[in-house]
Amino acid sequence: MIKFPEKIDFLFSPVTVRKKCHEVFERCKNGKTHFTFHEDKIESTVDFVVDTIKENYPSLDIPFHSRWGHFKVGGIDRVELLDKHLESLDPLERARTKIDLVIISVLLDAGAGMTWSYKSKDTEYKRSEGLAVASFDWFMTKAFSKSGSLKVQGEKLLEIEEADLVKAFQVTPENPLVGVKGRVELLHGLGKVLESDEFKDSRPGNILDLLMEEFGTSFEAKDILRAVLFYFGEIWPSRAKIDGFSLGDTWHYPFENSDKKNLNNFVPFHKLSGWLTYSLIEPIQEGGVIVNSIEELTGLPEYRNGGLFLDLGLIQLRNDKDIEKSHSPDSEIIIEWRALTVCLLDMMGEKIQEKLGMSSEELPLCRVLEGGTWHAGRRIAKKLREDMGAPLNIKSDGTVF
Repeated sequence: MIKFPEKIDFLFSPVTVRKKCHEVFERCKNGKTHFTFHEDKIESTVDFVVDTIKENYPSLDIPFHSRWGHFKVGGIDRVELLDKHLESLDPLERARTKIDLVIISVLLDAGAGMTWSYKSKDTEYKRSEGLAVASFDWFMTKAFSKSGSLKVQGEKLLEIEEADLVKAFQVTPENPLVGVKGRVELLHGLGKVLESDEFKDSRPGNILDLLMEEFGTSFEAKDILRAVLFYFGEIWPSRAKIDGFSLGDTWHYPFENSDKKNLNNFVPFHKLSGWLTYSLIEPIQEGGVIVNSIEELTGLPEYRNGGLFLDLGLIQLRNDKDIEKSHSPDSEIIIEWRALTVCLLDMMGEKIQEKLGMSSEELPLCRVLEGGTWHAGRRIAKKLREDMGAPLNIKSDGTVF
């Protein structure tokens, strides 16, 4: 039964994510944040994203913004390769295996840094694509299973060491990867979670069974997000906790005062959990389950989407010197940037749907992210910065961005 403590239950809803982010947006418009909002840049930003969508997907047949697209980079359909390995299995078991893979891959997906790359079949990949291919290749070696099969098992995850990840991701002093320790800790965190009685065979793919036990063969996308937050919440490093319960990607922000016990002074994002939720929908659907109301999920407040709005001038820093500084994820400036990103993604989604003559069901936000904003963020970053990095310097531990 997915039930958060009543006191904090509201922090795990997409409705609350939007509500608290809009409170930050209102502060921005009233001159009370590190940013200014420039409404006159909305149309040019929308046009830039629409141009990107049409360039990437001229037929407007846009997939979800999920990990699965990254497994097909370089003209190699690795998903098809995986399907061949799984063709003898029933649909639900195939779904469990794909969930095993994508959970591992998403946990390893935070920013890689500007210099790291991964070479596979003589092709070099960087950033999210490189992390995707590296994690896929690692999974296909059956390294996460005690039984030598294409599964993930908690006991095996607890045995993984930094040296294992360094080898699998081709990390060297000349090819450094940001947050190696943090990534291994996430795998260990998942291993500990899977050792609980909730997960049959200590396997993450059985989150599908837990969902089906509660909701049957048809449920809402937000139900998947709540399950991810409920069952996997303890994976993330210890940040804010209330009554011993981890709040995950939720950050203290002084709306009213500096009281860290006042839940109104927190902004939830759940970025990696949201990314994971988007990535779970496809294998769950392939397993024969109906997933409804996908359009209710929020956009992802990460540096590509946020960078798009900062680089195109839709939002601007009040103090140019903040560009030169390094900012941690719990700093007010980064919390504000991420909150504004959630709001502006909703704004972009509505205006792009209108411009393309499509409904929110036909073009939900997860398709707008995939077709446009994420790639548009990368596109403008490439024009402005040689390393294609974020416009703000973020201190990443490999577990947020």
